[in-house]
Amino acid sequence: MSFFKFKKEIQTADLKLSDYDQIWSKFCFLDETGSLNNLTDPFFSVGIIKMSQPYYLMNKILYERNKRNFHDEMHFNRLSKKNIEFAKFAVGAFFDTKSTNFYSYSIDKEGEYFKKEFDGDPWKAYEQLTIRLLEAALSEKEILILLADHVTTPREIKFEVNVKKNVNSKLGRLALAGVCRINSHSNDLLQVVDLIIGAVSYDLKIKTGAIEGNSSCKRELLDCLKKNLGTDDFLNGFKNRNFNIFVDKSMKLRLPLT
Repeated sequence: MSFFKFKKEIQTADLKLSDYDQIWSKFCFLDETGSLNNLTDPFFSVGIIKMSQPYYLMNKILYERNKRNFHDEMHFNRLSKKNIEFAKFAVGAFFDTKSTNFYSYSIDKEGEYFKKEFDGDPWKAYEQLTIRLLEAALSEKEILILLADHVTTPREIKFEVNVKKNVNSKLGRLALAGVCRINSHSNDLLQVVDLIIGAVSYDLKIKTGAIEGNSSCKRELLDCLKKNLGTDDFLNGFKNRNFNIFVDKSMKLRLPLT
């Protein structure tokens, strides 16, 4: 029997602490790809996995790690013949896990949207895109807990404080319980996010001609992701019941005129 009891007549704003069985508390794992300070990398992506019981997927990956004696960090930019099969297993395990959702946002750092919306400030973009993804991920009667990959930021950037304050203030309720940044080396779910957004960003770079896309291992994982989602590319974004991939329209301006 499920612990969570949904009573339609109780509105989210009317919930009390004693209504604990009316409130979903869900975990979000956030990672980014595309260096904010690297001008040679044209795109920047932020991705979030949302789930209520992280231990199902974490235990499945940990069991397979021990079984295969594989203890390296999963990272899209380090895919090789030695780790591609485990990376494909991890992505497949994510699709096989119930009650999981994925959200991502990819922007062109040379596009007009980035310049106008974020004043060309990469740290402002990092915070604001995180907030937008959390808003997209949040459902009624939910409180989120965010675990994000640790990124070395300037001293004046208060990522954890700003994200929590802005989300709760904008929604006028406790929607984000807390934010903690941790090293992705220590968390397999952050690494799964890296694999997915890395594949999405890789596809965007190939389609826009930013790179040649000669890595067979990266293409193999990209094909694995596309097959699971039933799509050919991500240039127009992608959305289904569990996935919502936002893509900056400025990227299309990179395409040659036909």
